[in-house]
Amino acid sequence: MIDLNSQRLLWGYLPFWLFAGAWGALALGIIAWRQWRGHEPQWRRLGLSTLSGVLLGLGFPGVLPAPWLLFIAWVPLLLLAEDLHKTTTRPARKLLPYVYHTAVVWNIISTYWVANAALAAGLFAILVNSLLMALPWVVWAAGRAKAEKLGYAPLIAYWFSFEYLHYHWDLTWPWLTLGNGFAEKTAWIQWYEYTGVFGGSLWVWLANLLALRLYCAYREKTPFRQNAIWLALLLALPTGYSLYRYTAYRETGPSIDVVAVQPNYEPHHQKFDLPQEIQLAHFIELSRSKLAPGVDYLVFPESSFGYVEETRIGQYPTIVQLREAFANYPDLKIVTGLNAYYDFPPGAPLTPAARERRSGGRVIHYEALNSAAQFAVGADEVETYRKSKLVPGPEAFPFQSVLFFMKPLVEQLDGTTAGLGIQDERSVFKAGKARIAPVICYESVFGEYFAGYVRPRKNGAPGAQAAFVVTNDGWWDNTAGHRQHLHFARLRAIETRRPIVRSANTGISAFINQRGDVLQTLPYNQAGALRGQMTLNDELTFYTIWGDMIARIALFLAIILALNTFVRSRLPKKE
Repeated sequence: MIDLNSQRLLWGYLPFWLFAGAWGALALGIIAWRQWRGHEPQWRRLGLSTLSGVLLGLGFPGVLPAPWLLFIAWVPLLLLAEDLHKTTTRPARKLLPYVYHTAVVWNIISTYWVANAALAAGLFAILVNSLLMALPWVVWAAGRAKAEKLGYAPLIAYWFSFEYLHYHWDLTWPWLTLGNGFAEKTAWIQWYEYTGVFGGSLWVWLANLLALRLYCAYREKTPFRQNAIWLALLLALPTGYSLYRYTAYRETGPSIDVVAVQPNYEPHHQKFDLPQEIQLAHFIELSRSKLAPGVDYLVFPESSFGYVEETRIGQYPTIVQLREAFANYPDLKIVTGLNAYYDFPPGAPLTPAARERRSGGRVIHYEALNSAAQFAVGADEVETYRKSKLVPGPEAFPFQSVLFFMKPLVEQLDGTTAGLGIQDERSVFKAGKARIAPVICYESVFGEYFAGYVRPRKNGAPGAQAAFVVTNDGWWDNTAGHRQHLHFARLRAIETRRPIVRSANTGISAFINQRGDVLQTLPYNQAGALRGQMTLNDELTFYTIWGDMIARIALFLAIILALNTFVRSRLPKKE
């Protein structure tokens, strides 16, 4: 890996083998060392926790198309938890290392590719996210003896609370939400238009609990037909309805003609080093290969151009040259990602993202932005949007108000704790034939946030009829990361019933319809352009209106259950 880095080459799958080998050696070494010290061998427990991690990892998209593994993935770990509950006096303490091991294995298999962007970031994501995943299990195991009659209900509520938290705090990382696991099999989950991905998470948990009961009944040679019937119904009914909905669904309404460009600039060593004039000529050449009279929109990826001041985008030389290059298409609208900044007027209130620079002997306060802009070739107006779901670390410094004392150290390392400027409400680009949601990269992973583009505005104006996802997935090399990101956009299409065009710098660029079908793609690491039709939609789904209702109910129940357990633990013991 060091040698490849010195040659300005990427790592591909090497981080997986590094993490898997190191973690496997550590886990085996600890068990062997404890056995050598005279402790009881724990190979069975290690095997059960490893099996759960492998099933969870292989059940996620981008690795194997086997999401059905998720329906049994928790069973080995649940068997282990039952064993510890019955045979030890401190089950939570004993369970922690095993459930943490399960989570690490799951994270390594599913998200090792983060290390291609930064090795330390990949390691941090795996180890910290695994600890967070272990907490619901440990809290449940710690209070189980005080709430035995509630069974697994607290565990499910605590898990949903963890998943929901990952959408709404500074260390957002909802990538491994269980409901995301079905992103490749969209024909199974058309009912996400009612529940969103948390419906899929609930589906996984209920199936695992029924599979556990079925296995235990079979092992103990007791009647298991009823459990088998319930499990079959749980799997068949949602899938059957989904297949019917998938077959019967018809897109109706006006359509737009769109061209999406994929320039294919490797971001680590090429994209931000290559002169913009060369890149612009390449963009124009690729666009002309698909442009024709009647095309309504031309879409470029995230961070295609810049650095430009937000209020002067229309005068930016690159934008002027694009208008001139496509002057024969005066009605064409161009949507592009931009690296931008905003200069605060003197005396204006500053935001937490404000930075300083000196110019002409005076201090200028400004915000750095990851933006999208829409402009018409034959008009001067420019609509802009600021990316507002930021990636923790490179785009937002987590817990800035708590870790304020880190600011001097970060600045000494030529970094900043300011992060990027954001906006409160999602923008909708309205010029032209359609109302378009400009979704930038990471934002396409957040279901309820994405639905915010589609819901009516605060002023009563209607929301988006379609979405353009502009992204740059080349940071992760040709691994599972960019494939997972593509499939998650398919979930957003089903939840909101909005068609999506995806323009990705290195791929995969794609057209996705309202059923979540991928209609056409450009392969990873290939320059080109796609042209296709998008059918607009004004109808609002149940999920668009109500959002992550299942998770909010679970969070409320988790609070009640935790309080119940706490109170019971403080009551005096009966004789």
